[in-house]
Amino acid sequence: MLFTTCTNAGKHNRLSSASSPYLREHADNPVDWYEWGDEAISVARKENKPLLISIGYASCHWCHEMEKESFMDTAVARIMNENFVCIKVDREERPDIDNLYMYACKLITGGEGGWPLNAFALPDGKPFFAGTYYSNSSWKNLLIEISKAYREKSALIIKQAEALTKGIHDEAFSFDKADSTVTIGKNNYQKLFDSVYVQLDTANGGLKGDVKFPMPPVSEFLMSYYYRTGEKKAIDAASTTLTKMALGGIYDQIGGGFSRYAVDRQWRIPHFEKMLYDNAQLISLYAHAYQLTQNDFYKKIVAETISFVERELASATGGYYSSLNADTENGEGEFYTWTQTAFKSVVGDRHLLAEYYNVTSKGNWENRKNILSASFTPAAFCAQHQVSPLEFNSLLDSAKSRLLAERNKRTRPAIDTKVLTSWNAMLLRAYVDAFLATSEQSYLKNAFALANFLEKTMVSKDGALKRVLSEGRVSVDGFLDDYAWTSYAFMKLYQASFDKHWLDLSKLIADHAIGKFWDKGSKLFYYSAFQESSLVVNKFETADEGIPSSNAIMANVLYSLGIMYDRSEYADMSLEMLHTVSGNMKTFPVYHAALCGLAGLFAYGSYEVAVMGKDAIARNLALQKKYLPDCILMGGIDKEDLPLLENKLKENKTLIYVCTNKICKRPVEQVEEALGQIREGNFRK
Repeated sequence: MLFTTCTNAGKHNRLSSASSPYLREHADNPVDWYEWGDEAISVARKENKPLLISIGYASCHWCHEMEKESFMDTAVARIMNENFVCIKVDREERPDIDNLYMYACKLITGGEGGWPLNAFALPDGKPFFAGTYYSNSSWKNLLIEISKAYREKSALIIKQAEALTKGIHDEAFSFDKADSTVTIGKNNYQKLFDSVYVQLDTANGGLKGDVKFPMPPVSEFLMSYYYRTGEKKAIDAASTTLTKMALGGIYDQIGGGFSRYAVDRQWRIPHFEKMLYDNAQLISLYAHAYQLTQNDFYKKIVAETISFVERELASATGGYYSSLNADTENGEGEFYTWTQTAFKSVVGDRHLLAEYYNVTSKGNWENRKNILSASFTPAAFCAQHQVSPLEFNSLLDSAKSRLLAERNKRTRPAIDTKVLTSWNAMLLRAYVDAFLATSEQSYLKNAFALANFLEKTMVSKDGALKRVLSEGRVSVDGFLDDYAWTSYAFMKLYQASFDKHWLDLSKLIADHAIGKFWDKGSKLFYYSAFQESSLVVNKFETADEGIPSSNAIMANVLYSLGIMYDRSEYADMSLEMLHTVSGNMKTFPVYHAALCGLAGLFAYGSYEVAVMGKDAIARNLALQKKYLPDCILMGGIDKEDLPLLENKLKENKTLIYVCTNKICKRPVEQVEEALGQIREGNFRK
């Protein structure tokens, strides 16, 4: 089931032709919605009305609840239309708007935020109040109070807006540079790990707390820290997180793929929406974990999650859709849950299956239904029950297949059919990571197909990007995350294929971002192109949330480009970015984990690995079967087309050069010899 425009769309507002399916879903509201833009601002100024900016996204449960309760209520709509200029925003399409007004909300509430986000602003866009979900009665009371205050206490409202905007601006341009003159070293790197570790839930995985988000950058940091230092508690913590998530209800035990978060400590009760960005990152994370541990359970999670993405989110145009809704017409989670009777009617009276998935007559969800989860991996379960692993895994696979077929007869969750550049670039990287870890050729084939789609559809000849493809239309200029992730993904594809076209395209996109987003004063990239942003504050995104910050990804891109093209200015920018945010990293390392990983590269150094000769691609892939977060791979069959590759092509030989700071060890022919040179590197001792 797709989001569809209602039959009376356009009768009340302007959203029937919006590019966002989420916005089009509001086209039949009696609220006189505008999209964000000059028209709404002009009307607000002309009529001296405050802006009411309501921000949500398609798979947001409470966004839909507030629409049904309030935005479809004609009495509420009348108050909104008479007193405000109402703007509806898809946060995934316009994250710059969401970022600004979400920070206003957090300043007002002392840190609490969420969606739907409802912000009130002066006609020029300066916010003076913001909150999240409101019940119908609370919303009406708030609307009346704010409209009255705007009329009768305008000076106070303006003062509040100025103060709030100043607070947002000060935060955006305030960085603790106390450590900026200190070289990122091993001691600082260890302190970052120690600060992260104390925030981990080592029993259940993830961060401490009652609500669990996957936070892939944290697990990536833990694995890379273990790789560099041998600290066993780092890999133990990462493994606990990955295993507990994959066994929990946050993971779809039948169809594969992860929900956005869990509302309990054990990952068993999810909030059921599924996002492309989560699943793309988690494919990469589990692929890296498989490379590092050779745990086949992680390999299976990679395969099942890719199957989910391809089955549920692939579009006919070549890109991938954004998300699956949490709700269906029958209610939240109804698509995924099972009564004991329904479960057994599909798989039969096999007690092992019900026990494995914790299915009971009482249930663990509403109306005696069960969210499927497991307490042990299949291998551990078999050992505990003295069952043949081969037979049990066959039984499990057969049950999954039958349960999935039965589940597909139900009313399906709606799909948000917009295609976002940055999220598709994350998936491109995921396909490459999965291919490198497993050697599954279909993953590489899909990576090339997605890369070609992005290049053809979203990338201009000068490296400029568009963000959104919806209903056949490309719209919205790219933001920093679009540039960072697309450049990063194309670079990864080069390192898997040695097709230099993708590396050159990566550099072109990064260069365009430098020209459009780089701020020489702060040594960071703005989130919106500085010449084009119409917002009252153009912010820097430096903290990781569900996705690593766009500045962190750009810093990693520039580090690698500097080595690959022998361009010191790129590496210098990367280090400057790290220094700018070093104080923030020290204070909140768990929310800067992607930059903490980069700090490891500067602290311990990296290898430039060149593979040259007729068997270069095969040997490169054999190298990258291993987890090598400190290696930057380059090479080719017959072309010395990068500075480091010069004079390294030898007739009738395929040689591997392991280098540090452009000084190479003795070239070797065998992969194991090269891996030995990497392992013996003195900067990891």
